[in-house]
Amino acid sequence: MSRGTLIVIEGLDGSGKATQAKLLFESLQQQGKNVRKVSFPDYDSASSALVKMYLAGDFGSDPGDVNAYAASTFFAVDRYASFKKNWREFYENGGVVIADRYTTSNAVHQCSKLPETEWEGFLNWLFHFEYDLLGIPAPDRVFYLQTAPGVNQKLLDHRYHGDEQKKDIHERNADYLAHSRAAAEFCAEKLSWTTIHCVRDGAMRGIQEIHEEILDCLMLSFH
Repeated sequence: MSRGTLIVIEGLDGSGKATQAKLLFESLQQQGKNVRKVSFPDYDSASSALVKMYLAGDFGSDPGDVNAYAASTFFAVDRYASFKKNWREFYENGGVVIADRYTTSNAVHQCSKLPETEWEGFLNWLFHFEYDLLGIPAPDRVFYLQTAPGVNQKLLDHRYHGDEQKKDIHERNADYLAHSRAAAEFCAEKLSWTTIHCVRDGAMRGIQEIHEEILDCLMLSFH
């Protein structure tokens, strides 16, 4: 039995994570690699119930109404259930897993609720909780899709056709999104994530161009 490889696509809301995770999965599959794609939160599973309640505003309409540590447990338990039920055996037998979001999203979105002086301590707690205590695997590679505030907002507006009511409590809170951006940049540097600069001259680069950059970076590590 050999441990597999876990590759995470991370980024703020509207950065194209799902698209890039799908393209990477398809490319590695075409290369004959034993690969599977997972996405978090796992909204098709009962394990995401508390996540859904939190994002819908059942515990408060402001993200800060649920503290960073409590909110982190909602998302972590969902990942634990997914790992145990769906991809543990595949991973432990050497498979390649592509994750659209992961513990890295807790790092970004929950750090943003805390003063910057507490970020490092929170990250130490978070990774110990998820990787050591819960026992889910740590990622081998994290790609951070870096975007720009105005571009992100346009992409989110396009996703929901301008209907603000369809956005969750994260997506419709501008201050929270700004704090999350600062936290994401901190995490990317602190944790040595591979930053993919997705914006050029105020607009998103082409989807295929971004994908090819991710693939090129990944192929270097595979070899």
